Amino acid sequence: TENSSLRSQLENKFSLDNVVSQNYKMAKVFDIIESVADTKTSILMTGPSGTGKSMIARAVHYRSAQRNGPFVEVSCGALPETLLESELFGHVKGAFTGAVNDKQGKFLAAHGGTIFLDEISSASAAMQVKLLRVLQTKEFETVGSNKTITSDTRVILASNKDLAQEVRAGRFREDLYYRINV
Repeated sequence: TENSSLRSQLENKFSLDNVVSQNYKMAKVFDIIESVADTKTSILMTGPSGTGKSMIARAVHYRSAQRNGPFVEVSCGALPETLLESELFGHVKGAFTGAVNDKQGKFLAAHGGTIFLDEISSASAAMQVKLLRVLQTKEFETVGSNKTITSDTRVILASNKDLAQEVRAGRFREDLYYRINV
């Protein structure tokens, strides 16, 4: 079918065969991808911008049991804090000025698949608490609602900052860091 053909093309595009490197460090990255792909654990990638963290996240997704589910990417650093919560968890009509319709969040859109949160170091302390809850319980509320939603979503996170150093500086929650640095 057309859908399975598209999925096959995506899997092929994000296969490790398309990454060319003879560097032993990249060979180690490939081994790690293979070893974690079929787990449900969260993954944290760190490194400078432009080093292929998004490509690695997609490679993990397409090698995992969640490969038939959606892959949803969110650039946390590109969104103002006021919009990030709504983007991730959704909102109900009237939750804030401009919320004229209900909006499904990215965690629900990624249900059964993978969500990739890029530049997670930009998340505020309040957002970090909400992310910690989602990682621990797989539950969240949409903005403006008290209804708890469950999302079976694998979480892959990336940062161009050293999060251990951010924890020491008090800019990143230690409990969240240990939860995502698996």
